[in-house]
Amino acid sequence: MKIALLHYAAPPVVGGVESVVGHHASLMASAGHAVRVIAGRGEAFDPSVEFISLPLIDSRHPEVMALKAELDKGHVPPGFEPMVKATCQALEHALANTDVLIAHNVCSLHKNLALTTALRAVSAQSGAPHLILWHHDLAWVTPRYRSELHDGDPWDLLRTDWPGVTQVVVSEFRRRELANLLSVPLERIKVIPNGIDPVSFYKWEAQTQALIHQTNLLSAAPILLLPVRITPRKNIELALRALSALRAEYPEAALVVTGPLGAHNPANAAYFDQLRALRAELQLERAAHFLAERVDGYLPDAVIADFYRLSDALLLPSREEGFGIPILEAGLSGLPIFCADIPPLRDLAGQQASYFSPGADPEQVAALMARRLGANPTFVLRARVRQSYTWEQIYTRWIAPLLEAGS
Repeated sequence: MKIALLHYAAPPVVGGVESVVGHHASLMASAGHAVRVIAGRGEAFDPSVEFISLPLIDSRHPEVMALKAELDKGHVPPGFEPMVKATCQALEHALANTDVLIAHNVCSLHKNLALTTALRAVSAQSGAPHLILWHHDLAWVTPRYRSELHDGDPWDLLRTDWPGVTQVVVSEFRRRELANLLSVPLERIKVIPNGIDPVSFYKWEAQTQALIHQTNLLSAAPILLLPVRITPRKNIELALRALSALRAEYPEAALVVTGPLGAHNPANAAYFDQLRALRAELQLERAAHFLAERVDGYLPDAVIADFYRLSDALLLPSREEGFGIPILEAGLSGLPIFCADIPPLRDLAGQQASYFSPGADPEQVAALMARRLGANPTFVLRARVRQSYTWEQIYTRWIAPLLEAGS
């Protein structure tokens, strides 16, 4: 499909809508579509996305700003129609051979009403691309803009339900506002939220990204981190059994064991085999991840730090420890700590950890984690964001079906 995205500006211009346009364009291109971004300001930001600069559609173009100053007073100046005509011609050329046009905010804000008017005319032409109006802000319901809006065209274009277009807003709140403004049923308007890119937000290492992709951890919650070598005194079998019990309440729960086999005891290989057999017995192959199966040797410190930032809790069921560095790392990372009640760990964590016996019933450990995490609003929101608001999930769940329906 040939898709165009339209806004006053595009990356690298900094702004919320500009960021959304950039993410949308890259996601669509990654899905195999031919994508172009049309903007008044910006430049090429993704080699797979064509960038077309149309200065007249910029909200800050000198002529556009001069027209807006008159329009804000309720006057349609003589230069308005010539600007509309010039913008129509520029749009027609830029939209050649386009199947779908997604216009962000330009039909709900009055920053360039010549562009809004031109887009209305172009979209009414035979053979025009299907138009999706994507609204982040609504001028007519924003008090600070009220003095700049007036009855009649071109201002009424911002509160009219254009025929044949798809209306999209970014929240349920905006949907109620737009439905009231346009006098249309709520069902006439689609809600597609904005998202977040955890890779750039956390600045994950390339190796971290690969491991998270391989293990599908972004869809898991809670993610329990066990940053230890694979050796019997770490009591990893209790972690596996507790994970199995926890999944009765949290079906997407996952465990990540980051370390390699202990280097000084040949029996560790046999212990690892036992752990993998137990994992299979508990049907946890997709939930319990031994990174030693994917990486030779130790992971770099930067990658371990990435997993602390990703995870929801530290689980440390060791039978014995001399110190307990993961407690300190979890403290710096702000992770809830669930650990064995042994002196070195209690000395470090004090009252800031949830304790259990190294020989505890796995059901009891799972109940402890479920109770504490369920009452932790930080975990609840983290999990919801990770599972529902990454750009990839938003594209798959909402944007791809929207494009298919509009093609």
